[in-house]
Amino acid sequence: MNGDRRHPLGFWLETCGEELVPRPPLPGDLAVDVAIVGGGFTGLWTAYHLAKAEPGLRVAIVERRVAGFGASGRNGGWASAELTVPTPALAARFGRDAARAMQAALRETVLEIGRVCEAEGIDAHYVRGGSLKVATSSLEADRLRAELEAAAALGVDGRRWLEAEEAAARIGVRGLRGAVFTPDCATVHPARLARGLARVVEGLGVRIFEGTTARGLRPGRVRTDRGTVRADVVVRALEGETGSLRGHERLLLALHIHMGVTEPLPPSFFERVGWGGREALSDARPVFVYAQRTRDDRIALGLARGHPHPGWLTPHYVVPSAARALRATLARLFPEAAGVRIERLWSGYVGAPRDGLPSVGLRGGIAWAGGYFGDGVTASALAGRTLAELILGRSSERTELPWVGHRWRPWEPTPLALTGAGAVFAAMRWADAVERRTGRPSRLLGSVERLLFGLG
Repeated sequence: MNGDRRHPLGFWLETCGEELVPRPPLPGDLAVDVAIVGGGFTGLWTAYHLAKAEPGLRVAIVERRVAGFGASGRNGGWASAELTVPTPALAARFGRDAARAMQAALRETVLEIGRVCEAEGIDAHYVRGGSLKVATSSLEADRLRAELEAAAALGVDGRRWLEAEEAAARIGVRGLRGAVFTPDCATVHPARLARGLARVVEGLGVRIFEGTTARGLRPGRVRTDRGTVRADVVVRALEGETGSLRGHERLLLALHIHMGVTEPLPPSFFERVGWGGREALSDARPVFVYAQRTRDDRIALGLARGHPHPGWLTPHYVVPSAARALRATLARLFPEAAGVRIERLWSGYVGAPRDGLPSVGLRGGIAWAGGYFGDGVTASALAGRTLAELILGRSSERTELPWVGHRWRPWEPTPLALTGAGAVFAAMRWADAVERRTGRPSRLLGSVERLLFGLG
């Protein structure tokens, strides 16, 4: 397990199938109909749906590095019908019908991603194998059954409980007590999806200017280090880098996250553990794992533990404890992989809203979307389609979803926000350790959920 490689790009960007040579930067002042700040999933999906709906529309994207360099090229590759904020919290805040509509829109978007990949020739390794949330203790099994009952009470269908034997037939996790299977989930190679979308939207007439840093935006214009872009509508699509814009520092808190990927595993490993359906895998611990089996038979995995981003961290930095935690998690789930090398380690940062709820909107010539809190592959695709409809003045079931027009409560000033977020993640790690040691639910975990999502 020694010799873990830390790499600023990470596995996905390293294996996206193309050289990451930046496109030409903005050549100077420019006038367009829609200016998009950010070349990640949100910006690319917005541009895609605008160009498809109105082929003559002048759309430009400005990107600081290269398309897909940020969270879009560094995540777990889960296209799931889930948001970080739990469905009961959505129902409590907006009503049962609104929560169900949100779930239905996300489920449809999982399928839509696959349809776009097929139609546009994007080889993003899309596999709709569903997801398995496994329990390896009686406490975790009870937690999963309670989640399943809560979803059923809200009318969210499609999920089902698998007893240990049936779950083990899908994937042989050590100590398996059962699992919840959800069909509405796909896995993707996220960097191939982002880079493929960039190529497609260019072919549709969208102009992408890379190596161009936005300094500020206001209605009608984006000020960059290369010139000013004037537009009828300006789209802010920066997620974890939203705070880099003056006046937007307290909208989203950047959280530093880590992932790793193993060396390719031999056929004998999968003969023992299964995973033939290539389901997305997670568990029910407070600091849960998220993993997928890649096309070339590696395991890509991360943990739901973050570090508040103080501004000096970059995607080049890997917190030393992250590597140890990933190795320990891999060995816990799959003893057969205890000696497997983590071949790549990388990091990035995501945007966390103060109330945990993503937002999509358009007001006064400024459109925005983000705050996915790490669950952005599907959410960003839905957000991009919704933004295009809002910009074009078209109503749909998407423009009526509860996150449309949602205004975030700003974070506290930076020192307080960093301290508070750090305390939340420390509490999650503490709750995880307590539950692992005692086998009883942690009261602290409930307090964290109430703080983050307003759960009673």
